[in-house]
This record gives sequence, C-alpha cells and structure tokens, in this order.
Amino acid sequence: MVAKVDDSGARSDKLMLLAAGALAVIALVGFYMSADAPLLYRVLGLLAGLGIAVFVFTRTGQGRSAIGYIEDSRTEVRKVVWPTRQETTQTTLIVMLIVTLIGLFLWALDGLFGWGFRIVTGIGG
Repeated sequence: MVAKVDDSGARSDKLMLLAAGALAVIALVGFYMSADAPLLYRVLGLLAGLGIAVFVFTRTGQGRSAIGYIEDSRTEVRKVVWPTRQETTQTTLIVMLIVTLIGLFLWALDGLFGWGFRIVTGIGG
C-alpha cells in the first residue's frame, strides 16, 4: 500500500514565492521602463508593486517564518538594558583616551626604533 503525501501546501507556497518574485521584478522593470513619467508616479508604482510582492510573500510558510523571526527579534530588543546617556558619554571618552594613549605610545616606539635603526645602519642622517 502506498501512502499519498499531500504536498499542495508546498506547491502553493512555491507558486506564491514565484508570484512574489515576479511582482517585484515587474515593479522594478516598470520603474525603469517608464522613464518619461514623473518620478513621483514611478516611485509610487514601484512601492505599490513591492508592497504587493511583500504581502504575497508573507502569505507563504517562509514569509510567516520571517515575520515570526522579526517579532521575536523585537521582543529581544525590548529586553536589552540600554546604557544611559552619561554611561555612553563616559565610555566614549575612555575609549578616545585609550586610543590616543596607545597612538602616542606607538608613535614614540616607532621613533625609538627609527632612531636605533639609523644608529645601527648609519642610513638617514
């Protein structure tokens, strides 16, 4: 006995993904093909076409998965404890100070090595 697998959902998802891609391509091609039309109308048409393509994409399994991922990401961002303005300013100043000190140290070390190299080799008076 052979069990039949219902893959109509997978087929419809593939067709909807193909339709969403086709709509996006049509919107882009229409934007560039209507160069003589006012820019406002071209942009509105492009946004409308891409909006419809995104709507069709969200109706697929992959689209629902992407929306779930975005919602979960937003939830995690809300859980983050963001630093205060004072903490951010202090951290920035500390980083700038350390970078400056390391830069000065490397500059002095480079000068020292250059001076030693000139003494050893006698090149570059």
